[in-house]
Amino acid sequence: MEEFHKVRRLPPYVFEQVNRLKASARAGGADIIDLGMGNPDLPTPQSIVDKLCEVVQDPRTHRYSSSKGIPGLRRAQAAYYARRFGVKLNPDTQVVATLGSKEGFANMAQAITAPGDVILCPNPTYPIHAFGFLMAGGVIRSMSVEPDASFFEPLERAVRHSIPKPLALVLNYPSNPTAYVATLDFYKDVIAFAKKHDIIVLSDLAYSEIYFDGAPPPSVLEVPGAMDVTVEFTSMSKTFSMPGWRMGFAVGNERLIAALTRVKSYLDYGAFTPIQVAATHALNGDGSDIAEVRNVYKRRRDVMVESFGKAGFDVPPPAATMFAWAKIPEKFRHLGSLEFSKLLVEKADVAVAPGIGFGEMGDDYVRLALVENEHRIRQAARNIKKFMSTADETMHNVISLNAHR
Repeated sequence: MEEFHKVRRLPPYVFEQVNRLKASARAGGADIIDLGMGNPDLPTPQSIVDKLCEVVQDPRTHRYSSSKGIPGLRRAQAAYYARRFGVKLNPDTQVVATLGSKEGFANMAQAITAPGDVILCPNPTYPIHAFGFLMAGGVIRSMSVEPDASFFEPLERAVRHSIPKPLALVLNYPSNPTAYVATLDFYKDVIAFAKKHDIIVLSDLAYSEIYFDGAPPPSVLEVPGAMDVTVEFTSMSKTFSMPGWRMGFAVGNERLIAALTRVKSYLDYGAFTPIQVAATHALNGDGSDIAEVRNVYKRRRDVMVESFGKAGFDVPPPAATMFAWAKIPEKFRHLGSLEFSKLLVEKADVAVAPGIGFGEMGDDYVRLALVENEHRIRQAARNIKKFMSTADETMHNVISLNAHR
């Protein structure tokens, strides 16, 4: 039977190959240290869990909720933006609750994209930034991800040569997977470019609170006039260790938020009301929960950089996010990121995310998630050191898939 049209538009899900290998190894008794999937292992703070348990006892909260989010939750998100970024939002018209930032991004793509619309998307980047628009019939034009002067020349070229003119530009800082952090001056240049060329800006700010060095990452909405063209997506998954709760937000331009809200109203009834109430409680807290999460990831980052470096696998210290973006050691780079990632599972009992899964420009890299404790991270480094020191004897029959092309 012929594959369905929208499924055909999606590239192979390369992470699944590593996941299958990981599951097979575990079934055989291997103790796999999983640094692949960005699935936070920290428990949700107890006060948030307690609020959920309290509210769920009220049977009135068991009914359908609102896909837009309950009013108290939207007010709490607006208050958070005012405290954290100095950005004023109308909770009734400029805030909508989403089932995580991923769902919000995908439904925004459905809301604004016509078949053939051109979207400017960083490469490498988190897959939904491109796949959401591909499923909506859009066309992706890959852009640089580093937030410096080199970012803008490809943008200008894209505007000159794309037919039709690009509809939207995707931003993701702090970046998943590269961990780049943007400055407010960079955002000012982006907004000036977007307004000059009438381009929508969609900013994924899921890692705004997971930062380690220097000033907290800014929001693009801090730029004067950004509200005219911008929607920003945030998530409680990493900030409050609530990944399975599926709670996020889209905020910004009223017309774009209205379009997203209308699409969502046809597709879902929103998160379970007790979850929304617990999320409200979290956002209205004193920030101590956020600080503790940040400190845990910083300690893990420092252990990873040190221990992997001693093992001969150089890991640049990320300034933000819960990921490190590391170049494959020279000896193995010819294999590509997928084959190297599979080798680490087979030979070192360590799972990582192959960079090719985030775009073809990521194929020399792997992403390492800080989702194991410090002891396990050190063990992963020892395993990798042992593998790399014996690779010449154990890899004589390993051939890159590219060699057959």
